[in-house]
Amino acid sequence: MSPLGTEPAEVPLSGRVSLVVNGEKHAATVDNRTSLLDLLREQLGLTGTKKGCDAGACGACTVLVDGLRVNACLTLAVRLAGAEVTTIEGLADDGQLHPLQQAFIDEDAFQCGYCTPGQIMSGIGCIREGHTGSPEEIREWMSGNICRCGCYVQVVRAVEQSARWA
Repeated sequence: MSPLGTEPAEVPLSGRVSLVVNGEKHAATVDNRTSLLDLLREQLGLTGTKKGCDAGACGACTVLVDGLRVNACLTLAVRLAGAEVTTIEGLADDGQLHPLQQAFIDEDAFQCGYCTPGQIMSGIGCIREGHTGSPEEIREWMSGNICRCGCYVQVVRAVEQSARWA
């Protein structure tokens, strides 16, 4: 009995979630506090999505959920029943890089590469959302993705290049 004289509520500590990741169905039992990022990296072995700040500030963990970009570190896995998740590992098609992946190579839009998966996933979201009208617009809509190496000029050029092909 609690000091207030009531029984503590029983809260389930784990839940089961089924979702589609990169076109493949997965079912997992997760602690209710497990982030999508930890589910992807620790249970599904998809380590392309990076853990940066783990607080939603750097964007290194950006993935697409039902086509929209989200910070995987801030998204509870147990809430994604039936969702379609796309990670950097799910972009290439039959060995062909996604046009934005190729644009990152063409524009030399990475240095250490740690933020690159999140930058690419966010760039795809930016293109899909139609926020590629100018370099300024791309910078504004990509502002949630931080690169310590500072290759923002090349990232903007890569998103511009890929948007022209879309």
